[in-house]
Amino acid sequence: MGFHYKIEEGKVHFVTLTVVDWIDIFTRENHKMAIVDSLKYCQKEKGLEIYAWCLMPSHLHMIVTAGDDVKLSDIPRWA
Repeated sequence: MGFHYKIEEGKVHFVTLTVVDWIDIFTRENHKMAIVDSLKYCQKEKGLEIYAWCLMPSHLHMIVTAGDDVKLSDIPRWA
């Protein structure tokens, strides 16, 4: 069950991304690197600004905001 919060543009947000059923998927090196590569891509190409992050076995915590002229809500569209 998730909660829906309003993203206020220009503000710093604490974000948590979880795996379905809290499965420990990020214990494998290739899965960890997939997340790291995705975060680097979002920083370089989508304007994501990451102040801190912590990758746990089944979820990711981040303190983030979006760069100028970018909506934070548009960045997690990983496609």
